[in-house]
Amino acid sequence: MVPPSPLPETEPPRDCPRCPRLVALRDDLRAEHPDWWNAPVPAFGDPQAWLGIIGLAPGKQGANRTGRPFTGDFAGDLMFATLAKFGFTEGKYDSRSDDGLQLKGAIIINSVKCLPPENKPTPEEARTCRPFADAQANAIPARIFIALGQIAHQSAVKILGGKLPKCRFAHLAEHRMPDGRVLIDSYHCSRYNQHTGRLTAEMFEAVFARALALRAAA
Repeated sequence: MVPPSPLPETEPPRDCPRCPRLVALRDDLRAEHPDWWNAPVPAFGDPQAWLGIIGLAPGKQGANRTGRPFTGDFAGDLMFATLAKFGFTEGKYDSRSDDGLQLKGAIIINSVKCLPPENKPTPEEARTCRPFADAQANAIPARIFIALGQIAHQSAVKILGGKLPKCRFAHLAEHRMPDGRVLIDSYHCSRYNQHTGRLTAEMFEAVFARALALRAAA
């Protein structure tokens, strides 16, 4: 069972028609894997979160299958282990959307709600889907955000009211938005980034440690 969205009024419909390429892939996967979620993946976490995590898009074997961000794939192992280490979880992550895991103080919001081919949404798809992530990021009290990867960074900067030429992506880079909210960049916790050593557990943990330090200093 997929947990309900903490921000249901901001979610796209299950059969959202906005992005033809993503709709076609969704339809193909519904025929191939009728027991999978195969729909826009809702946000997951605390609607009163102080930390917003902006992801890229559902993974095929992960969120697109299970219906919960970062659940059921390699990236989720590091994501939820890190969240647990820093006190953001209640319950135990077991790679299933019905494992009872809950987040406290944090929420995960994807830049693109549906699975894109090869995990790469087009710029037009990111723009088309942005209103949903925008509504979610602005519906929570969070003043600190983490963007996972460059595409999520670009969406997050626009959602938070910043300017991309002034906000260049780099791991652990910090960007202060016009309203005082802060965006911290991280390499995405993908299998590829972990296996190539581009992102280590220590590097990922450093991002969350910095978020906690910023909160403590506020």
